[in-house]
Amino acid sequence: MPRSAPGSKARGFTLIELMVVMAIVAIAAGLVSLAIRDPAQTRLENEAARLATLLEAARADARAGGFEVRWVPGTDDRGDDFRFVGLPASADLPRHWLDPRVSAQIVGGTSLTLGPDAILPPQRLVLRLDDQRVVLASDGLSAFAPAPDASAATP
Repeated sequence: MPRSAPGSKARGFTLIELMVVMAIVAIAAGLVSLAIRDPAQTRLENEAARLATLLEAARADARAGGFEVRWVPGTDDRGDDFRFVGLPASADLPRHWLDPRVSAQIVGGTSLTLGPDAILPPQRLVLRLDDQRVVLASDGLSAFAPAPDASAATP
């Protein structure tokens, strides 16, 4: 099928063909840009999920054993990034971040109370890595989970 004027030997692409190719390239570029994530945010989200699991494990141990357990962030004299105070020695939970640049700050306190009571006060903590932030919170009944960052909201 000829793509040019009858009798002409010049061959090329029609405007429709060029527009379809440009649309495909634009869609592919959009998908690639959505797929690329900030590696610091991904690492921080992994740390938050790991910490939420550790906090719930310590909370379950505290309830089952009937002893008071607290989670305290910050480096201590042994070089631990955080510690579970009150757990027996047999409960060997991790005490270091996967990424050493992660830091934690408890909102409105210096430690999280994890037990032995089933109903605890609402608690929040902020994890930071570079300029990224993730907030973990519990209303006292539910498990610690990512929560909206109230300080990031703009009025």
